[in-house]
Amino acid sequence: MARFFIFCILFIFVPFSLNAALYKGQEEFVNACVGCHETRQHFIVTKNKKEWRELIENGGEKLAQIHLDSFNAKDSHDYFKSKIFIENSRHLMQFLMEYAKDSGNVPACN
Repeated sequence: MARFFIFCILFIFVPFSLNAALYKGQEEFVNACVGCHETRQHFIVTKNKKEWRELIENGGEKLAQIHLDSFNAKDSHDYFKSKIFIENSRHLMQFLMEYAKDSGNVPACN
């Protein structure tokens, strides 16, 4: 019985939690990024996994700094200074990595 319970946790519940994070990343991208980056999926595939990882690691410091240094991104400054960005950056990273140029997946942001 204990083995069955462990099996359920590992092979049924874990994949659902991973997909939930991917969904949260897509939701974050659509809500926070699409306003300025209107090309949506074309924007995501401009970078490979390594490039996205470098931008998003450490709570998205580099990505935030790029936006904070840009006058054209002034509408996003409050978002990148907020706790919401820091908390959701791991979901955003998973989404961007899933659909990076070298991932082989095609994003479909609706």
